[in-house]
Amino acid sequence: MRKEGPWSGIRTLLSRDFAVKRAVDDISFHIEPGELVGYIGPNGAGKSTSIKMLTGILVPTSGRIEVNGLTPHKQRKEYTRQIGVVFGQKTQLWWDVPVIDSLRLLKDIYKVSDAEFKRNMELFSGLLDLHEFQLTPVRQLSLGQRMRADLAGALIHTPRILFLDEPTIGVDVVAKERLRNFIKEINRERKVTVLLTTHDMRDIEKLCTRMMIIDHGQMIYDGSVEQIREKYGRHRTLVVQFEREIPEFSAPNAECLKSEGGKLWFRFDRLATTPSELIAYISARYPIVDLAVEEPDIEDMVRAIYGGSEARGKEA
Repeated sequence: MRKEGPWSGIRTLLSRDFAVKRAVDDISFHIEPGELVGYIGPNGAGKSTSIKMLTGILVPTSGRIEVNGLTPHKQRKEYTRQIGVVFGQKTQLWWDVPVIDSLRLLKDIYKVSDAEFKRNMELFSGLLDLHEFQLTPVRQLSLGQRMRADLAGALIHTPRILFLDEPTIGVDVVAKERLRNFIKEINRERKVTVLLTTHDMRDIEKLCTRMMIIDHGQMIYDGSVEQIREKYGRHRTLVVQFEREIPEFSAPNAECLKSEGGKLWFRFDRLATTPSELIAYISARYPIVDLAVEEPDIEDMVRAIYGGSEARGKEA
């Protein structure tokens, strides 16, 4: 740690203090072949460190990592043929050459046969519209195009496992949807096992059935997205549009959150009442034009889990 005050540079050089931080603290999990798992946590939680250890970039100081029967940092050459990796902030493609040339270079590096390369390129052209920009140098691509090209590069050798670290970061809504559809299709059709880290909860909702949450280097949740909804998403919101503006009113087992013109928002506990009971009570008093039930925001539920984790840490 750098010292302060006069002669700080010399003092720091001659007398160094070190702070040891445990980036990943005794986490353990097992992923079945063909699963698509979301791996989330706040900045500094240990997600990227975990991914780098799983890909063999970093060597763990203790413990054991095994992926598809191999130890990533020990059997690098054999292991890299079985995995594909996409880091949202970095590219594995050559910056100054057209996309297709980068993919051909990767073909030679991984010793992909002509038939397999042709088959994969046809798939990528169909699902990623790669033909639109495959002759364009990587530096001239938009971020969304580059991410599509990076996905193609990560899968050109038909790996069994795909590690995705923030693959949709910074891209527009249309590009995100295209990337999500591609990931879903690769997982479903080719049974590629996918471990996805992201800060976008929509990625998790649209792609994953299982979610692992890490905080301060420790696993605080490992289970289905539906289980999170069951435990942390008890409350729903009923939005009711009336024929005319009406005063706010209360309903059994519900709270009127706000009123806007002829529209009211009611918050209710799904264990205390049902939407149909609440609708029946309201419609018996005022004519309804339209209504909708809003599901709880998964981001709010994950935030509640983080809050519980921090509270337990303070108690300990």
